[in-house]
Amino acid sequence: MNVTQTKIHQFDLFINGRIVPPKQNQYFNSINPSTGKIFARVANASQEEINDAVRAARQAFDHGDWSQMTILERGIYLKKIAQLIRKHAKELAELESMDTGKTSKQSTLIDVPTCADTYEYFGGISDLLPERSNPVNAPVQSVTHREPVGVVVCIIPWNYPLIMSAWKIAPALMAGNTVVLKPSPLASVSVLRLAQIMSTVGLPAGVLNIVTSDRNEVAAELVRNSDVGLISFSGGTFTGRGILKNASQNVTRTILELGGKSANIVLADCDMDAAIGGTMAAIFMNQGQMCTACSRLLLDERIYDQFFEKLVERTNRLTIGDAASYETQFGPIISEEHRDRILEFINQAVQEGARVVCGGKVPQGEQYSQGFYMEPTILVDVKNSMTVAQEEIFGPVLCVMSFCDEAQAVDMANDSKYGLAASIWTKDQQKAKKMARQLQCGTVWINTYGGFYNEASFGGYKQSGYGRELGIEGMYEFTQTKHICMDQTPGGRPLVSGWF
Repeated sequence: MNVTQTKIHQFDLFINGRIVPPKQNQYFNSINPSTGKIFARVANASQEEINDAVRAARQAFDHGDWSQMTILERGIYLKKIAQLIRKHAKELAELESMDTGKTSKQSTLIDVPTCADTYEYFGGISDLLPERSNPVNAPVQSVTHREPVGVVVCIIPWNYPLIMSAWKIAPALMAGNTVVLKPSPLASVSVLRLAQIMSTVGLPAGVLNIVTSDRNEVAAELVRNSDVGLISFSGGTFTGRGILKNASQNVTRTILELGGKSANIVLADCDMDAAIGGTMAAIFMNQGQMCTACSRLLLDERIYDQFFEKLVERTNRLTIGDAASYETQFGPIISEEHRDRILEFINQAVQEGARVVCGGKVPQGEQYSQGFYMEPTILVDVKNSMTVAQEEIFGPVLCVMSFCDEAQAVDMANDSKYGLAASIWTKDQQKAKKMARQLQCGTVWINTYGGFYNEASFGGYKQSGYGRELGIEGMYEFTQTKHICMDQTPGGRPLVSGWF
């Protein structure tokens, strides 16, 4: 598929092993954030298609071969998917940038390779689901057995569709589950193109289903479906509460990876150039549209002025532009609506006493008139109690605050309802490790930012959610345990058989 041509492409649903159009022939538009123009039409599933997808997944789990295969057999399919992603890497990267507004550099060097690597990693797992013998002090053979939960519904946000879909689909399938994935209507195209590619792998019908819809009531019914065994959701905390409410009707298990307001702690003994670069990546990569974005910069007062001056100078040099250009360092916001919401946060911060020292508005120029652009923004005179320092903005807005010692920095970092991630910059590794243990969050990066590894689990504390993705823990989330207890009493007459 030539994605650079002007033709508007149409993407359909993937249900029961086939690419199918919506029965009501309804589609919604996908807008390129760089141009503000329609570049694709996406199938708008009704409740009927949602039910078809869940029914297909249920049938495949209950009566198909997938869950009965060995983990090695299932891995063959995932490795094939990884190979096909790499084969179609250029096309998928172009679609990811057109769909989300993230730079071509990021889509090419991070998103597509990470997606492929995730399928390959989980496809290579062979020994993470063993039975465990329990040393029970009784004449029995006690074994704990891990098995799949059944139909897994995966709902992902718009900021990292290829990566997020892989994080959920790959371990869920490897554990023996069947999957129904729903991407965000703001960014569905790259995932639907991947569905077309996956349809050639030969997965048994119904094992993987991908449905799209821009109707909230349709998504709600997907979560409420009684045939669903587990819901894995990544997105905002507000939406996560709604997921929990709907899932509670059937007491359906949930994994929630929600919002964040991560702190970036820079100590006086840091490598300043490295810390400045890491600080910028932690808030301006993907235009700050990351759940782990370190939107609170906590600066040691001893280096505050020097560090801040260099940070502002480098931020002002960022090249804002069309995500398709490899020279662009800072692309557009996902939508006009979301950009306006970010600007409202900035205005509110100013009203509460903060001061804009960098950015904070829509850039001027004809090249920015059609897309959803805004400038990378830095705020000072911020108090940790302000709305801008407590609420997730999900955009390129950095709140700068100072601290006098490590204890105050930790207290400020923990003064949040969120607990997803944090960064610490210091040459004293022992000090950093001590601080890391004191921080109330699921991931702490030391002298780096944004390292996600298939081998290491990821997830949040507090209102950033619960459950884990990736790693052994992430694999186990898609399983349930069963205790199998077999009597070993000599003569085969246990005490219970003669109780009455």
